Amino acid sequence: MSSVEETVMARYAEGATQRQESLCCPVEYDSSLLEMLPQEIVDKDYGCGDPSRYVTKGDVVLDLGSGGGKICYMTAQLVGEKGRVIGVDMTDEMLDLARRYQVEMADKLGGDRVEFKKGFIQDLGLDVDAMEAYLQANPVHNGEDLLRLDNWKSEQRRLRPLIASNSVDLVISNCVLNLVANADRQQLIEEIFRVLRPGGRVAISDIISDDQVPQELQQDPDLWSGCLSGAFQEKEFLNSFLTAGFVAVGYDKWESQPWQVVDEIEFRSVVLMAVKPAVSECLDIGQAVIYKGPYSQVEDDEGHVYPRGERIAVCERTFEFLTEGPHQSDFVGVNPQTPKPAVSFCAPAGTVRSIQETRGGSQIVSNSEQCCESTGTGCC
Repeated sequence: MSSVEETVMARYAEGATQRQESLCCPVEYDSSLLEMLPQEIVDKDYGCGDPSRYVTKGDVVLDLGSGGGKICYMTAQLVGEKGRVIGVDMTDEMLDLARRYQVEMADKLGGDRVEFKKGFIQDLGLDVDAMEAYLQANPVHNGEDLLRLDNWKSEQRRLRPLIASNSVDLVISNCVLNLVANADRQQLIEEIFRVLRPGGRVAISDIISDDQVPQELQQDPDLWSGCLSGAFQEKEFLNSFLTAGFVAVGYDKWESQPWQVVDEIEFRSVVLMAVKPAVSECLDIGQAVIYKGPYSQVEDDEGHVYPRGERIAVCERTFEFLTEGPHQSDFVGVNPQTPKPAVSFCAPAGTVRSIQETRGGSQIVSNSEQCCESTGTGCC
């Protein structure tokens, strides 16, 4: 375990027994979701945002660095009886706090849909409870024992991972990714990618910095464990998710006022959104999308170009993503009047469908537009 992890665990272990005001950003939570929560869990929660607002009914949600369980128990009210919530944390005291109220919360929720697991968020394959049980029975005394432990961990990740690959609909986190050591960060984001199902989403509340944080600040244990000196730089945070293979990466929330300023560096709260792309084949059945504006054109992370107002040819997979995904309000989807036989899509980016190909086909607009049209009230 690194010195960074030891400092973070020590500070949050203390926070599980006594509230630490310095670990909190001001956050407005949905008060209706807090009503059934034990006050101790509410008081001993530390975060910089509310990722629960991105949950949909039926989701399997993974909360990284779940702490005392506040966001997990809020989220459990939103996923419904068919959904499930998994919290992962490494601090025993926080896990004890979260688990202390599991029976009570299951009764209130009408079912036990929340579980808490001990693990490193940068290594979601390793079940730390299982590893500690192994070490109890097989202590490490020499190099041979250490090799056996490494082999056991590899086997455990492969056969009995803490979080299985392609098993989660939504990964959330509340001011935790910045606590992970720099050397482990790309692995952390690759692990998020691994556990998400194709089409799965990310909603990460975290602290970012406007400039690179110098080494002398990064080496300050109080600033690091206080969610400051480990902050991702604002552009690098986006790029790290793009590098891991995510698409539709962007900031949904950006606090205009910094939470703190240290050595002229601004630290502020954001929510990063991203999507794991689907893996289905790109098939052309004659569909098109129209980018509504206001910009002259936009380009997505897969190289597709959408000039404003043009009926751009897209494959079935991209059509579904743009008309059902996070940016559906920006596009109109146009189905052909008569779908043509599906063929592998190979049209160059920016290819325009003719009016004759798409005239008479059904058009799909965003839910907000449909609401407005049905009520006649303009923009909802």
